Amino acid sequence: MLKMKTSIWFSFLMGVLFLVNFVGCGWSQENADSATASVYIVTLKKPPISHFYGELRVKNQHHSTNGRVTRLDIPSNISHIDRMNGSYVSQMHDSLLRRVLRGEKYLKVCSYHYLINGFAVLVTPLQAFKLARRREVSNIVLDFSVKTATTHTPEFLGLPRGAWAQEGGYGTAGEGVVIGFIDTGIDPTHPSFSDNSPEQTYPVPEHFSGICEVTQDFPSGSCNKKLVGARHFAASAITRGIFNATKDYASPFDGDGHGTHTASIAAGNHGIPVIVAGHNFGNASGMAPHSHIAVYKALYKSFGGFAADVVAAIDQAAQDGVDIISLSITPNRRPPGLATFFNPIDMALLSAVKAGIFVVQAAGNTGPSPKSVASFSPWIFTVGASTHDRVYSNSIVLGNNITISGVGLAPGTDGMYTLVSAIHALNDTAAKDMYVSECQDASKFNQTLVQGNLLLCSYSIRFVLGLSTIKQASETAENLSAAGVVFSMDPFVISFQLNPVPMRLPGIIIPSQDDSKILLQYYNSSLEEDETTKKIVKFGAVACISGGIKANFSLSAPKVMYYSARGPDPEDSSVDDADILKPNLVAPGNSVWAAWSSRGAESIEFQGESFAMMSGTSMAAPHIAGLAALIKQRFPTFSPAAIGSALSTTASLRNKYGGPILAQRAYANPDSNQSPATPFDMGSGFVNATAALDPGLIVDTSYNDYMAFLCGINGSAPVLLNYTGESCGVTTMNGIDLNMPSITISKLNQSRKVQRTLTNIAGNETYIVGWSAPYGVSVKVTPKRFFVASGQQQVLNVFFNATMNNSTASFGRIGLLGNQGHVVNIPLSVIVKISYHSTNN
Repeated sequence: MLKMKTSIWFSFLMGVLFLVNFVGCGWSQENADSATASVYIVTLKKPPISHFYGELRVKNQHHSTNGRVTRLDIPSNISHIDRMNGSYVSQMHDSLLRRVLRGEKYLKVCSYHYLINGFAVLVTPLQAFKLARRREVSNIVLDFSVKTATTHTPEFLGLPRGAWAQEGGYGTAGEGVVIGFIDTGIDPTHPSFSDNSPEQTYPVPEHFSGICEVTQDFPSGSCNKKLVGARHFAASAITRGIFNATKDYASPFDGDGHGTHTASIAAGNHGIPVIVAGHNFGNASGMAPHSHIAVYKALYKSFGGFAADVVAAIDQAAQDGVDIISLSITPNRRPPGLATFFNPIDMALLSAVKAGIFVVQAAGNTGPSPKSVASFSPWIFTVGASTHDRVYSNSIVLGNNITISGVGLAPGTDGMYTLVSAIHALNDTAAKDMYVSECQDASKFNQTLVQGNLLLCSYSIRFVLGLSTIKQASETAENLSAAGVVFSMDPFVISFQLNPVPMRLPGIIIPSQDDSKILLQYYNSSLEEDETTKKIVKFGAVACISGGIKANFSLSAPKVMYYSARGPDPEDSSVDDADILKPNLVAPGNSVWAAWSSRGAESIEFQGESFAMMSGTSMAAPHIAGLAALIKQRFPTFSPAAIGSALSTTASLRNKYGGPILAQRAYANPDSNQSPATPFDMGSGFVNATAALDPGLIVDTSYNDYMAFLCGINGSAPVLLNYTGESCGVTTMNGIDLNMPSITISKLNQSRKVQRTLTNIAGNETYIVGWSAPYGVSVKVTPKRFFVASGQQQVLNVFFNATMNNSTASFGRIGLLGNQGHVVNIPLSVIVKISYHSTNN
């Protein structure tokens, strides 16, 4: 009689349903039928190695060298016991596959043994069905794809005179803390990752046991006491036949640029000059410039990445002993199944949190739509993107005294110059094709007409698609000896947001179609034609470009960017709302300068440069990873939840004007469509780095609490057993009751009591409690005043009562003010309200 657990059946069936997404990738494996096979992640019932030892820190490390690998290539060796167990577990996986699939073709992609006991395997759906039937197997999930979601931000965050000063200066900020980056790799030659610091030494933390891969692209000596570990993971991609070892680099080297960028934001060295397109934009620094970097490359420029490789990277990072994991990646789709929390990546991260590792993830770049957040679980610290106060703007002043603002990291002109359109500057042999106005080929233009003038080009949809580039147009203008280059916006490019682009010569991009019309009308009206030949005999339009090299500073910062993904947190594939606040926080993510790979290909405009300006929640997450390293340095015994609490409860709620933080609400004209940010836009608020080092009170949560929360989800017991090897006990917990620094109630049915336990990590203090209630809800908090001694706890009782029926989310806040100056904020979010007295409201 066939028996299969409900969760396995569900995962297997979902795998079959989504199989169409993975067929036809061009696999050519001898060990599997490429026409029908897919990669599945298989979890076994027996617990992983980490559960036997109770922690993930390797004890009694020793150092050695082997062949070409130097002392700096292996900061410390993995213990013999863990090597033996890892090998043993892998052999058990092989034995199971041989027994179940006797004589059949299959390919084991990789084994997991530290955080998860399981493996990834390339098999057919029928073979997956056979594996799912085995009593040793607890769960099968089809592999899924994932995607990648600063010179001034340290000053904007107040680090030099705040958090860094408290840690003894930037020279020691983050010392002894290892941040693991699961990204596109790293360029080890960049000065942001050098350990050649005459001011401070870089002792490798004893608890870290990672190694440095040595390849042709990543030679011996690439790692040092700053970059203490580097590996790459591509087994799933190789199995699919889409990995190009030359293009994607079969090594930890970053051929994309994204991983180098994120690593330097969190932990890049202090005071590295930012020279781009020949212009100096200041000096760069990471948030924790003296912390250590460990790289686990699992994403690639040409295809992104896959969950099987990401899980392998997480597993290895935890085994190596990193203190923080930074993930600037998100899944390409919402996970199917019982709940969004039950997916291989989140489950692996749960085990990492159990080991004491603080996990940071980008919220995603799918905003501003509600429920667009792509980081779901309460044990993960999810970060949205905001602006900071430094902006680069330039403008063009026309000869009729009209000034038009624009975009461009370029110098200005020294006076008025004649404007000459590309379509009026063609040489006699140039074909008048529809793309000539994009200025991509200097050979098509008459240099005599362009020389010493401003070349007027068109920014078309081809620039958005990457078929044409500002860099090439700028080179065209240089080759023609133009005084500068001006781009007007093509009317077919609708609602595209431009980031500043570096140019060596004076230049400007006019992002507004209306402003572009004004420019072109002035230009055309100033032309003089020969009445007979209709040729242009005089270019009468003149203009002056004011430069975009010097930064301006805005008091309206921070504001939540339109692309930053929003809550409420979707609990399942039906997009039911979870009782968990997401995102947790926002941090600088827009127009962030940071290190760039020497062979980085993600942005054509920054190819060949050592720094790049990028935007996204990918840039926000490593800001928090670096700041978390400062907290970990200050409080080495803090749990991951305690670090998250310190960041959350101290977050800022006001911009530099003193007004509320705003959130952009639309992709088109975002600054004209904004309103005060809610917790579903910004979580607890904008990170306050200095206050987070002295939070006063923390709201702590344990691994057992997360387990009780997961066990409280209806039907979750077998799924949780599958992933963790642990059975659900009698005690379960609703998400509302998780001891977190926020309260989110997706459905308030009449009334609800919620408790939060606060722990005093400062000196003795007396707190006064105040609050504001969400619309349609009455709130009462007790006690209103309390004294809590150092190291002691205080329970807050929060009573919610629905005063009306309403299905619109509303928000409030609890504030605690201590007599020693500590301020603690707890955001409140209530979505559906059902009152005692039913009404038609």
